[in-house]
Amino acid sequence: MLPLSHKDKVYPRGFGSRIKEKVNGWIRLIFSDRNSRNLFLFLILNLSFAFVELIYGVWSNSLGLISDAFHMFFDCTGLLAGLVASVITKWKANDRYSYGYVRAEIIAGFVNGLFLLFISFFLMSEAVERAIEPPEVKHERLFVVSVLGLLVNLVGIYAFQHGHGHSHGGSHGHSHGRSNHGHSHSVNNHHHSHDIEFDSGNSQIMKGVFLHILADTLGSVGVIISAVLMSMFGWMIADPICSMFISILIALSVLALIKDSVMILMQRQPAALDNVLPQCYQKVVSLAGVYSVQEPHFWTLCSEVYVGTIKLEVSKTVDPKYVVSHTQMIFASVGVRQLYVQLDYTPM
Repeated sequence: MLPLSHKDKVYPRGFGSRIKEKVNGWIRLIFSDRNSRNLFLFLILNLSFAFVELIYGVWSNSLGLISDAFHMFFDCTGLLAGLVASVITKWKANDRYSYGYVRAEIIAGFVNGLFLLFISFFLMSEAVERAIEPPEVKHERLFVVSVLGLLVNLVGIYAFQHGHGHSHGGSHGHSHGRSNHGHSHSVNNHHHSHDIEFDSGNSQIMKGVFLHILADTLGSVGVIISAVLMSMFGWMIADPICSMFISILIALSVLALIKDSVMILMQRQPAALDNVLPQCYQKVVSLAGVYSVQEPHFWTLCSEVYVGTIKLEVSKTVDPKYVVSHTQMIFASVGVRQLYVQLDYTPM
């Protein structure tokens, strides 16, 4: 066998080429989805203008503009978290992560919310300090930059109009049999992959992004108003008051996001199902041969993806396929994607 020439030798791929391949894969994933593509493009726009605001804020000695710039920087962390989460949520399920990685968006929203609360507290403390001793602010430099910031945020509002996403109504049902309390159980197992179709349009990250941009827009309006007040009346205290306004907006914009994240991570019953689940239980009990509903458990896997388990006490003569399929249809109608049904036969 002839030795390989120098041109024929196969060299292992370098670290740089592997990194380049991964980055290209992430970029393809980002641009494959409309929402993640909008996130990426607005991230670039937002980050660029945040630097412009920061430079002008330092130049004009305006805490209002500086605080708005920092708000935009941390909005960029939210946008970046959304991008990372959107890539991770597309990873396929495996043996160890049987539901996939869709909960990455919940973790990203929670961490981002905590950072924004910290910044809100920091800006409020700085604003109170400046309100006690208002500094001289070069207000004539604020107006143009503030108007440009408002235009940037209006672009973001247009790109991320709240509520444009639609949830998918698919459901997967499983019927499990176990021996329990001396009763007999039918075994009717269906094996499905737990891949969840993640709805990025209605995700917690997208809602958080919209709230941040809305708060940014109101913050820009606040800076414009403070610039006008300082120009017309010489009210230098308007600048720290504007900063207080922005810090409150930051806090209010993320409180709902943090609350939702905590409830999901604590496995709370989905709030959207609070009023409809009792009606579903009544419909299930009205099925022929079903006596009662026991041990219902429902939780949120990720934004608007609900999963549940339920045990039904049924007659020995009941048709298990009929009961399971109709139970799944009842809960699928209210948005439960996956429902695990256990039938407990009783001689009642």
